[in-house]
Amino acid sequence: MEEKEAKKTKATSTKSTTAKKTTTTKKTAEKAEKPSTAKKTTTKKAAEEVKEVKETKTAKTTKTATKAAAPAKETKAAKAEAPKATKAAKAEKVEKAEKVNAEALTTNKAKRKAKKEAEKEARRLAPRATLTDARISARKVKIVIDNIRGKNVDEALAILKFTPKAASPLVEKLLKSAIANAENNNMMDRKKLYVAEVYANQGTTMKRIRAATQGRANRIRKRTSHITIVLKERA
Repeated sequence: MEEKEAKKTKATSTKSTTAKKTTTTKKTAEKAEKPSTAKKTTTKKAAEEVKEVKETKTAKTTKTATKAAAPAKETKAAKAEAPKATKAAKAEKVEKAEKVNAEALTTNKAKRKAKKEAEKEARRLAPRATLTDARISARKVKIVIDNIRGKNVDEALAILKFTPKAASPLVEKLLKSAIANAENNNMMDRKKLYVAEVYANQGTTMKRIRAATQGRANRIRKRTSHITIVLKERA
């Protein structure tokens, strides 16, 4: 009986040990399986991350390529348009320069015109005296009037008084008339007056004949002159 009980206890112990072994093997298998699944999940995640990184890299490269291509296109377009722009700018500069030159010319012309008109008006308003058809040639008068040009009125009268020429009395009388015009019409001071302009132009020539020998006739030209004196005040 004791032997049978010993056998039974051995059998139960063996069964318990086998059961324990199976449970331990199952646990180990489960444990082994768990890391493998974890490893698989980690590998999947890593692969996905790698894919994402690759995709981002490809997207970046495509973006950079498009960016590089766009400036290249822009630079080509700019190079193509650069000559046109430079030509247009040059044409604009030329037009501006022409406009400025035209404006300057017009302003200069206007200034010259205004200056001439002012001079004409001043000459017209300046006191003067004229002697027309004086019975003396302009050549003889010019010898006398050249001495008094630019001189003061009293000095000019003194020069004419002591100049022994045929034109001196005529020019002296004309100068006195100009002085009277300046004093009475323009209310100018005699002490400040001077001979600004004096000139003699040729007038009409009277043609006459003198009898010569053998029935011939010699021509006589009786010349005349127009004398003008213009006075101004010294500043």
